[in-house]
Amino acid sequence: MGARWALGVGPCVFVWALAAHLLWAQVQAQARGLAGRPATGGERGELLRRARRGWVWNQFFVLEEYTGLEPLYIGKLHSDMDRGDGSIRYILSGEGAGTMFTIDDGTGDIHAIQRLDREVKAQYVLRAQALHRQTGRPLEPESEFIVKIQDINDNEPKFLDGPYQATVPEMSVIGTSVIQLTATDADDPTYGNSARVVYSVLQGQPYFSVEPRTGIVRVSLADMDREVRENYTVIIQAKDMGGQLGGLAGTTTLNITLTDVNDNPPKFAQKLYQMSVPESAPVGSVVGRIRARDKDEGVNAEMRYTIIDGDGRDSFDIGTDPTNQFGIITIKKRLDFESKRSYTLKVEGANTHLDPRFLSRGPFSDVTIVHVSVEDVDEPPDFDAPSYLVEVPEDLEIGTVFKTVFARDPDVANNSIRYSIERASDPEKHFYIDITSGMLMTVQPLDREELAWHNITVLAMEMNNPSQIGSVSVTVRVLDVNDNAPELSQFNEAFLCESAKAGQLIQTVTAVDPDEPLGGQHFYYSLAPEAANNPNFTLRDNQDNSAWILTRRGGFSQLAQSVYYLPIFISDGEPPVQTGTGTLTVRVCSCDADGSVLSCNAEAYTLPVSLSRGALIAILACIFVLLVMILLILSLRSQRKKPYLSDEEENVHENIVRYDDEGGGEEDTEAFDIAAMWNPREAAAAAAAAGAAHTPLGKSRQDMLPEIESLSRYVPQACVGRGAGSSVHGYVLAKLREADGDPCAPPYDSLQTYAYEGAGSVAGSLSSLQSGGSGADHDYDYLSDWGPRFRKLAEMYGALESANPLW
Repeated sequence: MGARWALGVGPCVFVWALAAHLLWAQVQAQARGLAGRPATGGERGELLRRARRGWVWNQFFVLEEYTGLEPLYIGKLHSDMDRGDGSIRYILSGEGAGTMFTIDDGTGDIHAIQRLDREVKAQYVLRAQALHRQTGRPLEPESEFIVKIQDINDNEPKFLDGPYQATVPEMSVIGTSVIQLTATDADDPTYGNSARVVYSVLQGQPYFSVEPRTGIVRVSLADMDREVRENYTVIIQAKDMGGQLGGLAGTTTLNITLTDVNDNPPKFAQKLYQMSVPESAPVGSVVGRIRARDKDEGVNAEMRYTIIDGDGRDSFDIGTDPTNQFGIITIKKRLDFESKRSYTLKVEGANTHLDPRFLSRGPFSDVTIVHVSVEDVDEPPDFDAPSYLVEVPEDLEIGTVFKTVFARDPDVANNSIRYSIERASDPEKHFYIDITSGMLMTVQPLDREELAWHNITVLAMEMNNPSQIGSVSVTVRVLDVNDNAPELSQFNEAFLCESAKAGQLIQTVTAVDPDEPLGGQHFYYSLAPEAANNPNFTLRDNQDNSAWILTRRGGFSQLAQSVYYLPIFISDGEPPVQTGTGTLTVRVCSCDADGSVLSCNAEAYTLPVSLSRGALIAILACIFVLLVMILLILSLRSQRKKPYLSDEEENVHENIVRYDDEGGGEEDTEAFDIAAMWNPREAAAAAAAAGAAHTPLGKSRQDMLPEIESLSRYVPQACVGRGAGSSVHGYVLAKLREADGDPCAPPYDSLQTYAYEGAGSVAGSLSSLQSGGSGADHDYDYLSDWGPRFRKLAEMYGALESANPLW
C-alpha cells in the first residue's frame, strides 16, 4: 500500500471522525472496484501514484468557548511515509495558523491555543504539508482542510429594539393584536435547540398574552377602559432551548397605552344654571359659559351646543369654544329690562363624532336649563329715530320751526328730558332747539351757495341724572332757491381791430349763476336798455346759454375813441326771475394784416400775438433783475438806518471803556478812568475831597488814565447842572472807597458796575423805552450839532445822510 495522510481526531469529536473515516473508506472501495478489471501497467502506476499522494481527509470539529488551562487538542496529521524516525516535518498554514492553532512539526498534533467563539468565526480554512526535514523537499502535495467550531448554547436571546411602545384601542376584544416582538439568539440555529426561542409573559397578565413561537402580543382581557386605567407595563421573556430547563433567557419591557374611543356620553355638572346680564350689554357680548364634561378626549370629546327650546331662543345664541369645549352664551338681540326681565333656555350638549360600535351606550348628549336674568340699568334717553334728515329752503325765515325731535327715558322712572345742540356740530350757530319740546328752528339765514348741508347733533339729557345723555344726528339739507342773479363768467374785456368790418364777431360771452335749478340753467342775453340803440355793436343770443357781440359798422379808430363800454343784460328765466347786468370793455387796437393785435393805445403791456417766445423771456428777465435791484437798494437803506456798533464805537456810545490786558494791579494806570463819569467842574474838588476823606489815597492815583475823553466836557457847560455832577461824583466816589477798603472785594483791575443812571443829561435820553412814539422813526439830526466828537454817532444813526434817495 502506498503512503497516505492520516488525520487523527480528538476524543471530543470521535464520532464525527469515525464517520468521516468510514466515508473515506467507502470512496476508496469504489475506486478499487473500478480498478478490479485487469489494468495496464500505466493505469496501475497511475493508481499507485495517486494512492501515494492521497490524504485520509476529514474535517476537524472543536467546541467553542474552551476555557481549560492546557491547549485544546484538535486532531493529528500523519503521513504513510512517516516511519516515526523524525525525518518528516509537518507545516500548518492558513487562517489562524500560528495564532489560533499550532502543530507539532514532528508528531502532526494540532492544538488550539486561544478560546474559540463560533459567533465570531464559525470555521477556519487551513493548509497542511509534509516536508523532508533534512532536504526540505515536499513529500506530499499541500492540501486544505477545515476546522469547524462547534456551537454550544452560550448566548441568550436579546430584544434588540427594546423597550417597546405600543397602543391599542380601549374596549378591544380578546385576541386583538397589539405588537409582534422578535428576540435574536446568536447561537447556531442549525445545530440543536440553542437558537430555538420561546416567548412568555412575566408581567402583564391577565391583561395581555404572547404567542410562544411568534412573539405576537395580544389582548387577553375584554372591556379594558382607558378612563379607568390608561397605561400598562408588560415584561416579555424569550428563552432558548425551546423553553426547556437550562436554556438561556432575555427579557424586554413593553409599555402599552390604551387609546381613546368615544364610549362615554357627555354630562352637565348642573341641571340648572343661573346667569344675569345688564340690559345695556351690547349685542354679541358674553352672558356666561356652560360645559358638558366628557371623559373621553380629543375628537371623541368634541361638543356642539344648541338652544333647543325656551323663550330666549330669539334673544340669545350659543357657540362652542373649540379649545376648552365650553358653551358660550351670547346676546343675539338687544335686551330691555322694562320689556322682559328674565329668559329661560334649554341647552343641549352633544358629541360631534360618534362610534357606531358604542351607540348602545348612548345617547351621547345631555340637556340642561339656563335661566338668564336681565338687570336694570339707568339708560340714556332714546330718540324715536336713529337719525333725522330734514330738507329746508334756503330762504326759510329766521325763527321758523322745521323739525321736532322726540326722546324718552327708557327706564321705568321715565324722567323728564331736556334738549340741546352740541356746539361743536353747529359752530356758526345757525340753529336753535327748544329745551323742553325739541323743536328745531333757524336763528341765522341759510345760504345754500355757502353751505348746502348742515350736520348737527342733538343731545337729550335726563333731568334727574345729567350724566345720562342720548344723542342723535340731524342732517339738514338746504334746498336751492333762485336768489342769485347771473353774471358774466369771463372775458369782460374784448379787443377790436381798427380795420374791423360791420357784422364781425368780437367776443362770445357766457354767464354763471351759483343757483342750481332742477331744469338746469337757461340764460337770456340782450343789450341793456340804455344801449339798445347802440350804433357800434349789437348782441345775438345763441339760445345755448351764450351770446355773440358783433359790430354794426366799420371804420373804428383809436384816435376817435379807444375804449367802448357795452352793458349786457342777463336773465336766468327761473321764477323768481333774477337779472343782472355785466359790462364788456371793448378796446380798439391797431392790428397787422393778419388781424393780430399790435397796440391798444395806453395798454402797452398787451403784447402782439406775433411776439416771439425768446423776446418775451428777455422782457421778463429784465423785469426780474429790476425787481431784485430795487429790493437790494431798499435792504441797504434800511440797514444804514440801523446803528451798527463795533467794539470801540459801542464803548463810546455806552460810555464803557474796554480793558483787555491783565494789568498790574492797583498801580495799573492804563485800565479805567473813573473820572470819565465826572463833571469837569467838580473833578478837582472831588479829587481833593477824596484825598482828605480817605487816608489810603494819600497820593494821586496814577492808574486812572482815561482811554477816551469824557463826553461831558464837550457838552455846553451851561447845560450841566451842579447838582447832577455832584450826585454822580459822590455816588461813584463812595463806591470806590467801599471797594478799596473791602479786603474781600475783587482786585481793582476788574469791571465794577454801578446801577446809577444820573440826575439828567443835556443831550436827553437816547433810549426808546420811554419814547412817546410807538414804533415811529426817531430824528437824530440833533447829533450833528454836538460837535465833531459825535460825528461817528451821527453817521451811525443816519443824521448825515444825503437828503436825495436813489428811487
